This record gives sequence, C-alpha cells and structure tokens, in this order.
Amino acid sequence: MNKKTYILIVFIVLKFALQWLVLSPEYELQRDEFLHLDQANHLAWGYFSVPPVTSWISSFIKLLGNAVFWVKFFPALFGALTILVVWKTIESLNGNLYALILGATGVLLSVLLRLNTLYQPNSLDVLCWTTFYFITIQYFNTKNSKWLFMGALVFAIGFLNKYNIAFLIMGFLPSILLTGQRRVFQNKALYAALGLGLLLISPNIYWQYTHGFPVITHLSTLRDTQLVNVSPLFFIRSQLFFFLGALPVIGCGLYGLWQYKPFHQYRSFFWSFCFTLLIFLVLKAKDYYTIGLFPIYIAFGAVFLEKTLSTPKGIIYFRPVFIALPILVFIPSYQYIFPNKTVDYIIRNRNTYQQLGLLRWEDGEDHIIPQDFADMLGWKELANKVDEAYISMPDPGKTLVLCDNYGQAGAINYYSKANVVAHTFDADYINWFELDKPYTHLIRIKNSWERENELAETAPYFKKAEITDSVENKYAREYGTTIFVFQEARIDINQRIQEEIQESSLFQ
Repeated sequence: MNKKTYILIVFIVLKFALQWLVLSPEYELQRDEFLHLDQANHLAWGYFSVPPVTSWISSFIKLLGNAVFWVKFFPALFGALTILVVWKTIESLNGNLYALILGATGVLLSVLLRLNTLYQPNSLDVLCWTTFYFITIQYFNTKNSKWLFMGALVFAIGFLNKYNIAFLIMGFLPSILLTGQRRVFQNKALYAALGLGLLLISPNIYWQYTHGFPVITHLSTLRDTQLVNVSPLFFIRSQLFFFLGALPVIGCGLYGLWQYKPFHQYRSFFWSFCFTLLIFLVLKAKDYYTIGLFPIYIAFGAVFLEKTLSTPKGIIYFRPVFIALPILVFIPSYQYIFPNKTVDYIIRNRNTYQQLGLLRWEDGEDHIIPQDFADMLGWKELANKVDEAYISMPDPGKTLVLCDNYGQAGAINYYSKANVVAHTFDADYINWFELDKPYTHLIRIKNSWERENELAETAPYFKKAEITDSVENKYAREYGTTIFVFQEARIDINQRIQEEIQESSLFQ
C-alpha cells in the first residue's frame, strides 16, 4: 500500500473510533431507531414513514443479533463511505495528498459525526447524494455511458432509502441545461439509464399508489405542522453550521467552480448548489435535508486550495490553517452537542447549554437536558415495567399491549425480555396489529398528560382496572408515561381495535 492508502485507512479508523467516543453508554436508542428496527418484522415495499431500504438493513441487523453495536455500526459505516467517496472525488479532480487530507478532515469533523450516531435514513441519504455527484463527475471526465447507469442505480437506492434525493435531481437538471454538459441529453444511453432507474423504484411507486400515496399526506402534514414554522433566516443560518470548520473550503470550491479554468467543465455544480438550496428554501424544508449537498463541494474546494496555495508562502502559512479550522471547531463542539456527556455533566454546565440554545425543545421551552438526549432515556425502564405487568396477567397470550406512540411500542418490542409485542395506532404500526387472535385483557401505555382520564374512560369496559407503574426517570422525554392494566373485557377488543384502525386510516 502507498502512503495515500495508509492515510485513508487512518481516517476511516478514526471515523469509527470517534462515532463510539461521541456516544455515552448512559443513553439508549432514540425513538425513531426503534421504529426502523421493527420494520424488519414487517417487510414491505413501502411504509408511511420511510421507503423500504431501511427495513432491509434492519433485517440484516436482526440476523446479526439486533445488538446496539450493529444498530450504530451502519450509520457509522455510511459516514466512513462518505469520506471514501470524497477522497475518490478529489483523486478524480487531480488532487494530491494535501487536498485529500483537507477534504477528509472537513468531512470527518462535521455535522456527520452527529448525524451518524443515529440509525436513520439520513446517513445513507448523504452517502447517496455524494456518490451520485461523484458519478456525475466521472461521466463528465470520461463521457463513458456506464456512469449514467451507475448514476441511475445510486439514485434508485437513494430514492428507496429517502425521497429527499429527488431534490438533487430537481436542482441538477436545470443546472446542466445552463452549461455545455447539456449535450448529455443527446445520449441515448441517458434514457436507457432513466428507464433502469424508474424500473428499480417502480415497486415502491406501486406501493404508494395502492396505499393512496401516503408520502403526499405525510408532506402535507409536515407543511401544515412543522415546515410552516421554518424561517428562511434560520434555515440559512443552519447551513453555515453543518460544516462550519470546512466552510471556507466549501466557499473556495464554489468560487473555483465559477472562476478556476480546470473546473470549467464542472460549472453545472455551481448552478446546482444554487438551485438546490433555492428549492429547499421555497419549499420551507427542514434545514438538515441539505446536508448531502455539501461534501462534494469540500472536494472541489480542497483541490482548488491545493492548486492555488502551491507557493512557498501558501504551503507554509495558509495550508495548515485550512486543516486546523475543522479541528478547532470540533474541540469545543465535542463538549456539548454530542450525547457523550452524562446528565449530571449537562446539569452542572446548564448555563452553557442554555446559552447555546441546546436546551430548547420543540415546545419552545427550555428543559433540563436537550430534547434529543431526553429521547434516548427511559425506554428500558418502560419495557421492563411492561414485562412485569405482562407476566402478571392471568393469560398473557390474550393480552393486547397498546401504546400511545411508535417510540413506546418500538422500545418495548426491542427491549422486552418477555416477548411482548406492543402495538399502537401511530405511524406504520397501524398496519401491524395482530387481530387473528382474540384479546381478553389490555395493557395500556399512556402519555403522562393523559393519565388522569384513562381510568375513567376505559375502566367501564373491563371488570378490573388499575395503574401498575410509570416511567420515573425525570430526565426522559417519556417521564410520567403510565402503564394501565385492564382485565376481563366486557366488550370485543378485536372489533373495537378494527374500528379504531378504520377511523385512524382516514387520517393517515
């Protein structure tokens, strides 16, 4: 192996090491991760929450034993592969060792360290964006049609992972039309590649069709409940912080795409950056949807800086600065933005967390710990207490465990040692009820603010009713979530659940 390969291996090893260092064992999985893992038990070509690729990965994790190590391994792997793709992009742009180190450092010490801590579609989404851009560069360099088919394959994987990659195409197509690269539309292989891409994603499109296109309903709900509150100023500000240490490198990459002669054939990437951000702004998208846009521009910037800082003064005085910036930004961020500190540490440093805005939850109020961290506590406690209630039932096999949200159901299914299968009307779980067996008893898990009304509303339908326990970890977002036990139903539970499913489906 040559020197460059050894250095690349060092970056990959460092990536995996850092991903474990930024996670404290005090924290459990996050609520979305439970849902994604549970999809392995209900394989389909689509879900209300995400396309099917995540369920395929979850199936592989299940085969490996479903351990937390493997849950965290795959997002870390996708982050490491993103570094690899950026490295290969720099090589294809004729960048040498300095550019390779600069690009890898900028990607390594960025928002991806936080993103890659969670088992969600976002990590693979960023990898697919970066890989698609890399393949486009390879096509521009070689005009070899095989890259068009590889691009179609990567797009299909990205689409079946997260629909977000459609915005890449929306931003890139008009960009190509503005440059000489529009000659690609005269290549018949492009249309064959498009046909391949459509063929690969068609099972999911058919699933969407047969289920009334829930993605449209999902986007409408987001627009009305969350995206309506997205401020363009906040959106733009967030973009500056995702790759803060590499921001000058990204800026140099955009400048180079406009002015640097060797980058002339890639000018469509400049327009693509502008169009894609504009589309996200107009649609009031969530700020993190854009993360996959940036790594490729770190590659352009790294090569541009290497070539322009080739004088003795540039090598001695300026090159080290651009490599040092991501490191200097990472050092203070390591102390606060990752779930690597105990709750006691956060409480002791409350003022700093508050000043950084990290204690502000989506309800607009400041809490004891960050919302994301609170979303990774209390799940094991809940599962253990539900296990105790389940085992104590006179006939556990005829007991329905019904939760208020997918986090509760997923956590119980993941952590349960009594083989409890929890259900909920929330998210994809509405399609996963087991109504082929009769239920006589009910264990109801209710959110804390609904504790007072549950007994009064549900107890009349059963001969026995009681509260058995609740989540007592006051730092957990699920603090106060209560476990109700109802025995010997006076009604047909299965029929009642079926009616609820039909009613809820009207609003899915």
